[in-house]
Amino acid sequence: MKKKVLIVDDSAIIRHILSKCINDDPHLEVIGTAPNPYEATEIMKRIVPDVIVLDIEMPRMDGITFLKIIMEQNPIPIVICSSLTTEGSAYVIDAMRYGALEVVRKPNISDDRAMMEFKIQIVDIVKAAAQVKNVSKYVRDTSKKITDRPIRQLNKPIFVKDKIIVVGASTGGTEAIRVFLAGLPSNCPGIVIVQHMPENFTKSFADHLNKAYDLNISEAKDNDLIEPGKVLIAPGHSHVLVNRNGALHYVEVKSGPLVSRHRPSVDVLFKSAARNFKDKAVGVIMTGMGEDGAKGMLEMKQAGAKTIAQNEDSCVVYGMPKEAVLLGGVSVTIPLMDIAGEVIKSCLIA
Repeated sequence: MKKKVLIVDDSAIIRHILSKCINDDPHLEVIGTAPNPYEATEIMKRIVPDVIVLDIEMPRMDGITFLKIIMEQNPIPIVICSSLTTEGSAYVIDAMRYGALEVVRKPNISDDRAMMEFKIQIVDIVKAAAQVKNVSKYVRDTSKKITDRPIRQLNKPIFVKDKIIVVGASTGGTEAIRVFLAGLPSNCPGIVIVQHMPENFTKSFADHLNKAYDLNISEAKDNDLIEPGKVLIAPGHSHVLVNRNGALHYVEVKSGPLVSRHRPSVDVLFKSAARNFKDKAVGVIMTGMGEDGAKGMLEMKQAGAKTIAQNEDSCVVYGMPKEAVLLGGVSVTIPLMDIAGEVIKSCLIA
């Protein structure tokens, strides 16, 4: 049975583009489009969608307000589709806090390559959202997580000097990353994260995390050093690789085509960790749809790295971790709340 999708956007052009992309997939069906939340509400009285694709800036009622109403009255998986200007990306962070599962940037309709990539991404994202069975639980858990404060470490652990940590996540990953970071001490080995999300939003996400945790968190730039207590978030427009030059560890930020249907790609990050850090790397794969990261995690394990997957019960979508487990690339599968502790243990001096 096809998953039913409702599109809410004040732009007729965007509604048409979204409808065409989604209806072209044999597993999805657009059951209605609306230029504002009021008309969307009338459609929902007749048929309840499996997923809503929602704009933020609209007349009469903005998308954030509509999102709050839906999550309070009848939670439905929601994907934000926004122009995502630098100024507007803060609103997207609010949307994720209030229960939106994913975010995608509106396409540049004059760029054929951008349109092709947008079609791949929006279909994957809508399918991932449709897999979420208990949205109300996700909303409750999210509300709890965003009020959590980092765990204060009274005694800083002593870590192996040249260890690094690489992390990959997608649907539900923004909140999973918060939980993970909250459990880490301020002197933990350097961390590089790929979270599937658009450009502009990655910088706002990194800036928001930097204010909340006892770590130095920023969007990655080419040649940034990987250092203790430092977290680098891959920018939404580029792949990120980890490399080393003697005692210096650093990231490379590179453009290029989609890899495993994504840019940035977890596979690109993990494979570089396997190649350049071998058993000095710790890999973590979290909630998300698809198989991005599975092959890279296998290469990490084969190179001697410790590899950790989030378990099914704590995932919003058990896709990426599942594929990594099935491929044989995972050393241990554990609940989200235990991942930080496992990473710390893997990096301690024996």
